[in-house]
Amino acid sequence: MKASMQIVRPLLAAAGAEPMARVVIGTVKGNSHDIGKNLVASMLEGGGFEVIDLGADAAPERFIEAATTKNANLVALSALLTVTMTIDAFQAAGLRDNVKIMVGGAPVTQQYADSIGADGYGESAGAAFLT
Repeated sequence: MKASMQIVRPLLAAAGAEPMARVVIGTVKGNSHDIGKNLVASMLEGGGFEVIDLGADAAPERFIEAATTKNANLVALSALLTVTMTIDAFQAAGLRDNVKIMVGGAPVTQQYADSIGADGYGESAGAAFLT
């Protein structure tokens, strides 16, 4: 998917296609697994979103900075552990009402997403794209 986006991205830019929305995506601090995050990022980009990928092990402050400076509409958090501290950081920074936050990752469930105040949840890369 990444290789195909290398070909498609310049064509979209040449056509003047505007992104549907801006998404900041990353794997939260303490998590180095990024396969799922990479799949979701590629799918979003292919679907017309501008994707700002923070990579793996991204601190809450990096998500906040990127969401603020890039004027993001959505923050997507991937985790194998916890995402609560990142959502709490958005609340503490006074930005929680400015962006939608979706979560996903192997141990994350809809019930957990609801309990931490996430706006969306995807049980797989495909589900995250459709959410």
